[in-house]
Amino acid sequence: MDLNYSPADEAFRSDIRAWLEASLPHALRDKVLHHKRLNRDDFASWHKLLGARGWSVVAWPKEYGGPGWNATQRHIWDEECSLAGAPSVLPFGVSMVAPVLMKYGSAAQKAHYLPRILDGSDWWCQGYSEPGAGSDLASLRTRADRRGDHYVVNGQKTWTTLGQHADMMFCLVRTDPAAKKQEGISFLLIDMKTPGITVRPIITLDEDHEVNEVFFDDVKVPVENLVGEENRGWTYAKYLLGHERTNIARIGQSKRELVFLKQLALKQTKQGRPLLHDAVFGAKIAALEIELMALEVTVQRVVASETSGRGPGPEASMLKIKGTEVQQALTELMFEAIGPQAAAFDPAFLEGEREHSIAGDDDAAPLAAYYFNFRKTSIYGGSNEIQKNIIAQMILGL
Repeated sequence: MDLNYSPADEAFRSDIRAWLEASLPHALRDKVLHHKRLNRDDFASWHKLLGARGWSVVAWPKEYGGPGWNATQRHIWDEECSLAGAPSVLPFGVSMVAPVLMKYGSAAQKAHYLPRILDGSDWWCQGYSEPGAGSDLASLRTRADRRGDHYVVNGQKTWTTLGQHADMMFCLVRTDPAAKKQEGISFLLIDMKTPGITVRPIITLDEDHEVNEVFFDDVKVPVENLVGEENRGWTYAKYLLGHERTNIARIGQSKRELVFLKQLALKQTKQGRPLLHDAVFGAKIAALEIELMALEVTVQRVVASETSGRGPGPEASMLKIKGTEVQQALTELMFEAIGPQAAAFDPAFLEGEREHSIAGDDDAAPLAAYYFNFRKTSIYGGSNEIQKNIIAQMILGL
């Protein structure tokens, strides 16, 4: 793969950079760059702005409203958005359920849901994990019993990210309890306003309401909301997880955070010199930057193979492992660079209720919450231990 950008690529980059400079609201940019928390309106307004140009779905083909960009253009877009401080487009609709609908959904499902995902009319959440069925997802117990023209769903999901805002959930349910555990699962689209659904917050260590548990009590779901065939949901789930794990790598975001880390290390001093110039700490940053560069090349290869029509395979597990390791290492080195000041914890400042941190260092104030929040990345999307098993089985043949 030729990793040199062509003149056309560089012109494309210039156009994207100019558009972001003119269109990205400064208040939103500052929230992202300074690690403050984003609310529903922040994500929704940015998605709507992008959707008007078809840029909320940059990996979609033109037939579904995407811009038709190639792998290099999408990589440039991701990098420039991240460096500019643009929020990520939430993946649940755009890059998780949408590819499943495109490949396995009915014509009616595509016609109804895809335009609403593109323009942000529907906010989606993921109904996969359950108590006792996280990494071993095939052990899920939420039931869906067919009764005439609808299913009746009973059970519980957990760790449902931003489910408190969701209009729709794509959900794995057990439709044949007598079948082997991977063979009795179906893929349902559930309206979150349906009677019988209860969403309860889970407040995480950083005092944020990002995840939830969701309960289903005789929830009626129309049969037309079944994606594909009954009891084939495991096939669709694996397809979705491949796309999720590719996106989890977050190359652009990690490159932006590497810049932030270097800036922190320049501000901090050790024995009268910038910490960045300390041999030991500088070596840690250099090693991490090399890891990120190697990861970026691997992402480009995987995305290019998707462009040629081959879906992500076990390589997605490699991206998930290394991507999340790099993200966690970045937060660890930020913490190390700041030292004791990074322990300050100021939720009111993170929520935008206070202009400046009570600790006196606005760059340091978010780092404790940021560090703890990123402990989850090696677990969600299938824990890294599970990804290593996938690689061992599918690549090494063990």
